[in-house]
Order: sequence, then structure tokens, then C-alpha cells
Amino acid sequence: MAHHHFTPTTYHQTLAAHETALVVKDGDTVTTSTLDANGFDLNIVFQAADPNPMSGPFFVEGAELGNTLAIDIIKIKMTRVMGWTRQGLAWHVVPAADVRMLPEREKIYWDIAPGQNSITLQSPPPELKNWSIPIVPMIGCFGVAPDGGEAISTATSGRHGGNMDYRRFGEGATAYFPVAVPGALFFLGDVHGAQGDGEIAGTGIETSAEITFKVRVLKTKPITWPRGENETSIFTLGNARPLELALQHATAEMLVWLETDYGLGKIAASHFLGMNVRYDIGNVFNPAYSVACRIEKSALSALK
Repeated sequence: MAHHHFTPTTYHQTLAAHETALVVKDGDTVTTSTLDANGFDLNIVFQAADPNPMSGPFFVEGAELGNTLAIDIIKIKMTRVMGWTRQGLAWHVVPAADVRMLPEREKIYWDIAPGQNSITLQSPPPELKNWSIPIVPMIGCFGVAPDGGEAISTATSGRHGGNMDYRRFGEGATAYFPVAVPGALFFLGDVHGAQGDGEIAGTGIETSAEITFKVRVLKTKPITWPRGENETSIFTLGNARPLELALQHATAEMLVWLETDYGLGKIAASHFLGMNVRYDIGNVFNPAYSVACRIEKSALSALK
């Protein structure tokens, strides 16, 4: 098992069967850099066009159609002291009559202070003069090449993953993606220094980063939609519009997970999910919305 240090020279605005950037093996780890959502690097030098230029793809030897690619997110390191967002909220998260009362969506800037574990506005309104938020890094966009020869924009998401903007895909989490092409062709980018549920401002704290991750190929665990887990919970992601369709995909994937991995029949899985489910909105800004169906591991422990 090798540890690769990879410096990208090419970036992609679609997840597709692009030319391989690096070949890795099952069990390898990779440390690589990412650009911000507008394509600027750690020195704030423009490198690639938006939206969300991706590093990769990483060809994983042994990954075949029907397998699952597991990505263990080991470390997300901020590589610059500035991030940006858009001012105000996305227009479609408030009633149409209220849109005209929202501020103009100009780009605003934030100071990132890793040593103090804080992010603060550079020019805050008076009410937020002494306000800051902690750094809670996450990967906004990552996934594998889709099937059918498709090239899907990094602005959106689907069965292959993509721009899900789910805040629980952070350090210590594992993401699972259905493999649709030989080698899986894994991409990642669009790191946020912090973000609330739903990405309702249309961005997180957009910045560059260095990510260390481990790849694993699961041969006997096919999945249909992205899954994930962290220390406290397991979750499934549905990516679609309208929001209820995303919820349906996530719920159906969780029912399968409870049946195949936890031995629950359909009736038992339905009872268990109905009493324990938590729904998170990954994003309601992108072309496809993302909903996570989540179960706490403390609830799962009662099944043993």
C-alpha cells in the first residue's frame, strides 16, 4: 500500500471518463491539492474555470462495474487564510415575494485563522463585529465517473456523487460511491472551510485545500446512491429535483442498507427507520438538490 503525493496540473468541470491523472491501488492513500470553486489556488492565482474544478481523476486498480468505491477522508487542511461566499441568501430559499428584499449577491471575503480555529468576516455588519465561526472543513464536490459515457457538470449531482455539498463529508468520514466505469475514476474538489445545512447562501466558505484520503474497493457491496458514515452516524444521499424525489432516493437506499448489512426484513427496516431517521438537507441551491437520510450509530447498536 503506497502513499502518493500528487500535484494536479489539469482540472475538470465535469465528472466523466477523462484521461487518468494518477493510478492508485486498493488501500493506497493520496495527498493532493484542490482549487476553490472559482478555480483559484492557495496563492489566489487563477488555474481553471469554474464551476468547482476537480482534481483527478484517480484510476483505482481493481475497481469494476458494480463494485463500491470507499473514500476515507483522513485530513482536510486549509492552504490559505482567505475564503469567500456570496452575500445574502439564495433567491429560492425564501418566498418569491421576499426575493426583492434580499441583498445583492456580491462576493464577500472571510479571514481563515487555522491557529485560532476561526473564520471571520473581513467587513462585517455592526451586529456581527465580534462574531466568528469555527473551521469545520468539508468536501463539497466529489465522486466517480457516471455510466453511459456521460459527462456531468460539477455544478450538480447524481448517483455518481458530484456537487452534494453535504457538511458531514468532513475529516474522519467515509464516502461510498457506486462504480460505473473501470477504475472508478474518482474526482474531488470544492472544499469549504465551513457551511451550514442546505448551502442556502449558495456557497460555503470557498477556499483551497490539501486533502489526504484512502481508497478502498468493496467487491461484494453494490450500492445505487452515495452513502457515507462518520463516528456517530450512517447516511445515504439522494440527489434530484424536486426535493421530495431526493428524499425518496435517500430513503430507498437506506432501507436497502438496513436489509443487507443489518439483517432487517422490509417490515422491520420500515419500523426501525420510521422511529430513528434524521433527514438533513445537503443543498437546495444546485441544479439537483441533495437530501441525506441519516441514522445515529447509537440507535443501530440496539440491533445487536
